[in-house]
Amino acid sequence: MAAPILALQNARVTFGGGDLFSDISLGVERGMRIALMGRNGSGKSTLLKAIAGDIDLDGGERFLQTGVRVSYLRQQPTIVPGRTVYEQVQSGLPKGAADDGGDTSYLVDQVLVGVGIDGSRQLDTLSGGEARRVSLAEALVSEPDVLLLDEPTNHLDINTILWLEGELKAFKGALMIISHDRQFLKNLTNRLFWLDRGQLRTHGKGFSAFDHWSEEILRREEVEAKKLDKKIAEETDWSRKGITARRARNEGRIRALHRLRAERAERAAPVGNAKLTVSAGSKSGKTVVEAHDISKIYMDELKQEQEVIRKFSTKIQRGDRVGIIGPNGAGKTTLLKILMGELEPTTGEVKLGTNLTPAIFDQHRDSLDPDTSLWDTLADPGSGQLLVRGEVRHVVAYLRDFLFEDRQAKSPVKSLSGGEKNRLLLAKLLARESNLLVLDEPTNDLDMETLDLLQEMLSSYSGTLLVVSHDRDFLDQLVTSTIVIEEGGHVDEYVGGYSDYIRGRKDRGAKSRKTADKKTLPADNREKQSRKKLTYKDQRDLERLPAEIEKLDADIAKLESDLADPEFFNKNPDLFNASVAKLSEYKTQKETYEDRWLELEILQEEMNGA
Repeated sequence: MAAPILALQNARVTFGGGDLFSDISLGVERGMRIALMGRNGSGKSTLLKAIAGDIDLDGGERFLQTGVRVSYLRQQPTIVPGRTVYEQVQSGLPKGAADDGGDTSYLVDQVLVGVGIDGSRQLDTLSGGEARRVSLAEALVSEPDVLLLDEPTNHLDINTILWLEGELKAFKGALMIISHDRQFLKNLTNRLFWLDRGQLRTHGKGFSAFDHWSEEILRREEVEAKKLDKKIAEETDWSRKGITARRARNEGRIRALHRLRAERAERAAPVGNAKLTVSAGSKSGKTVVEAHDISKIYMDELKQEQEVIRKFSTKIQRGDRVGIIGPNGAGKTTLLKILMGELEPTTGEVKLGTNLTPAIFDQHRDSLDPDTSLWDTLADPGSGQLLVRGEVRHVVAYLRDFLFEDRQAKSPVKSLSGGEKNRLLLAKLLARESNLLVLDEPTNDLDMETLDLLQEMLSSYSGTLLVVSHDRDFLDQLVTSTIVIEEGGHVDEYVGGYSDYIRGRKDRGAKSRKTADKKTLPADNREKQSRKKLTYKDQRDLERLPAEIEKLDADIAKLESDLADPEFFNKNPDLFNASVAKLSEYKTQKETYEDRWLELEILQEEMNGA
């Protein structure tokens, strides 16, 4: 085991008269790429600040190997009025670097090209996303030995996230990352630190192992509690709700999403057209939005026309879940407003369906009064109750659904974190009767538990959904089609989520490259080339997996029934523990089979439609 280059020993930090965490010991070695996990409010950001040396410990010690450089990206960018972007990034260079006789300007220029920001711009003119990218450049420019990143993907578009992933994959030092972006963590990490109820747990695998590992720990705690014949602690149960929400997606939900995507594909035009066909005999209210050849042109500062949307057509029907992605500034919100009838297109037309009851998520949270309590924000005055989609609920019980604690009900909105405000806004929005839900960047500032909760709620939403998001995993698990806006006004639509878009774009490029050669082939060769089918192994998996999944369902149900017996542990503790382990193994295997089956189903459908 290599010696750590940075370490904490018996670290303790107090907050509000009590310990936020104590007796935390950890070591960071070269090559470690750590995902720092923990529910909202557990102290993750505080621990990261302590590791960075940004705050003093109330107990314990921090060790840093001589000569080791540490860079720390904070959640909130630092804006210094009057300073340029170049000056801010340059301040991230090691002290004295410019005095060593070497030219360091190329380092600043290189990283600014990566984040796509002009170095001459003033910091106080930047948007939130641009300021975030400048902070990233400042953290990266020093080529540190240890890089600490607190929610690095917040307010970044997908292109910038992909650029950042590339930079971090090539980074030679140690990484520690707090993030709610599951795909980002999966792609980058090889270690897990989990801050849970004041304790730090570690694991030698990356984020992909987190759900299984953390659930197993909580299950073992439950076994220990049963040994002592005690009720499981409330906070343990609360924690499990967030962690197991993602794993609760069963085969039925996977099939349901696949069915919705298949229905969407049936209405889609051939690849390359980006228009959706009009289905005959639509029932009244079935069509939600129909856009035909819409374009939007703005005049820029030089009085030149800039086309942000060019001749785009789509038809969105009741029950569709449509994701919208693209670079910051490409026109996502503009397209959303045009589709909602809030903004007129320059050319083309938009028709809205009948009997629409929209609910719109405001990413700036302007609809929340900072001085009003959570209770009064949601409940009818004086009643303590609210109507949630036709059902009467008590405000405290409803707040629990959104992972708020009872004590927070009477707290003012201004006491909440950014993620908690988003959670409250979602609670307010989802309580309303609606058949069209419009969400503009709902995942910014959300912790992972809230993301899981939101995804579960939206998956069961029976209305139509339009969502702008940069979260790839969120889109993959939720939407039936993805509208992609690129610079220059080009807009296209793909059936499925983000991964389907990437696969479709690659297939489209490959088909374009082969078109000329294909035309020159003899007719019989062209026919052979078009007859694509699954490999023998793929076809075999497609046929056998439903039966395997059904068998696992039966095995899981049997084990869960056995474990529900309160006397099981007392009768045979060894068998009880073995059954717990076997249940976890079966659930993991089932999830793997479901993912494989869904992948093959989609692949076969694409081949049949080719």
